[in-house]
Amino acid sequence: MTIKRLILGVLTLFVVILVGSALLKSFGEPQITNQLELYQTNLLLSATEPVTSDQAEPEVSALRKAILGGDPLKTALEQYQTVRQTAQADLETLRSRLNQAPATLADPSPRPIPARTTASTAERLQPLIQQQETLIDQLDLGIGTIQAQQGNAETAVKTWTGLIQRRSEPVMGEAPPLESVPPLESTPAAISNPSTPHDIVSTAQTLIGIWSEPARILPDAESQLQQHLDGWFRYVGLNRLYQLQQRTDQLTTLQADAQQLAEKTLVKLALVGTVPLLGSVLGAGLLISLVVQRVVQGKQAILALNGDAAWDTPWDWETIWQVLIVGFFFAGQVVAPLLVGALGVSFSAFGTRAKAVYALTYYLLMAGSGLAVLYWSLKPFFPLPEGWFRFKWLSKWPLWGIGGYMTALPLMIGVSLLNQQIWQGQGGSNPLLQIVLDEGDPIALGIFLFTAAVAAPIFEETLFRGFLLPSLTRYVPVNGAIALSSLLFAVAHLSVSEVLPLTMLGAVLGIVYTRSRNLLAPIFLHSLWNSITMIGLFTLGSSN
Repeated sequence: MTIKRLILGVLTLFVVILVGSALLKSFGEPQITNQLELYQTNLLLSATEPVTSDQAEPEVSALRKAILGGDPLKTALEQYQTVRQTAQADLETLRSRLNQAPATLADPSPRPIPARTTASTAERLQPLIQQQETLIDQLDLGIGTIQAQQGNAETAVKTWTGLIQRRSEPVMGEAPPLESVPPLESTPAAISNPSTPHDIVSTAQTLIGIWSEPARILPDAESQLQQHLDGWFRYVGLNRLYQLQQRTDQLTTLQADAQQLAEKTLVKLALVGTVPLLGSVLGAGLLISLVVQRVVQGKQAILALNGDAAWDTPWDWETIWQVLIVGFFFAGQVVAPLLVGALGVSFSAFGTRAKAVYALTYYLLMAGSGLAVLYWSLKPFFPLPEGWFRFKWLSKWPLWGIGGYMTALPLMIGVSLLNQQIWQGQGGSNPLLQIVLDEGDPIALGIFLFTAAVAAPIFEETLFRGFLLPSLTRYVPVNGAIALSSLLFAVAHLSVSEVLPLTMLGAVLGIVYTRSRNLLAPIFLHSLWNSITMIGLFTLGSSN
């Protein structure tokens, strides 16, 4: 027994270091929030062009105004400028950290600091700096295009000229030569998958030419706009070019396509913006009614149901410790990646579906190893007392799941707003969110959806709600077990900015489980949350 605890202690120390380093690393990583807002802004822009007064019915005009607001171009410009300010601040922070790295070598120290420490810091920071610079360039392309469409051509030309000058005169020691800067893998700004930063500069030069007085149309202007601009930005650029060239047929076709896109985009905006808002209002009403019922009816209320009933737990803290450390963290963060690597499968052979296949393979291995450790740890206590890992199909678990989802919506919105003020766009995000946002392959999206909506809820709810929460009721009250298991559930996602919102979501899942005493309820709620989130991301990502 002493050897077992010694091994568990060593593994715990290893896991704490591993999880701690992952959380610390996420401190300096950007959240996906700003990018999501830009994708939604791009949807807003796509819905603005072009609908003439004789084409739009009164009902459609009212819907457009309700969704887009009075001045969508102004709203979009403010959003792009806000994100640019954040990106610039992040860039200055990264440059400051890079400049301070060599200075640490001169500081007094009892032992010499290896030279590779500074090199390692530079190697880690340079790509982040390069990505931020590229993002700012892309944002400036979009900002200038919006300014030009507002009628401020002179301001737009200044914006694009500043971009070109900035790229022509890199800061010594802080920015690499133009040819060496890799493109940012994904950004919802104006430019589309540039092969080199030269694409950004050449696109800016093309835009300057067609909005200058007099206009200067470059020989490859149309191909530049077609290849390097997306969605609404491409439409605006080509619309200006065709007007200058007096190409009536192409202009008519372009405007007809843009009008058709605008009508479809209105539906997307309604789904992305209106539906969650409506759900939040209904959820807030449901939450208020549940709280009032708790006050009025006391122990007979839904929220009080099973609220004080602990589980009969035959194992002690050592089994809980073993399952959590070995079954989840060690198996998931160490064993699963090693097993995926040992398979020897070249995921690149799957093309654009590689990340989806890898994510599913990794998660199934993590879940399989984690559940195996759980079974092995609890086997000495079979048969388990009544109430453990209960799946009651003929019960009200769908109502618990839907009700939990609706009440979670307003709570998560409030927590997310607070979280954004705390982290100011930093703290990292789940990398799967960005992948789904950028993915267009339906098979890959289907694999991601299966991973997030089926595999993840079943495994995580079995472990955190099915095992951990009830086990903790041996030592703390039910509400305390909900809180502690929710915090561990949030930390397990390894992003500091997600700890607060995921703790809230975990608490809702815990309340639903403790009241329903049916694992199907939190699994369904978890699946609903992940599915709707992914559908929303796909809707935003397909805006261009």
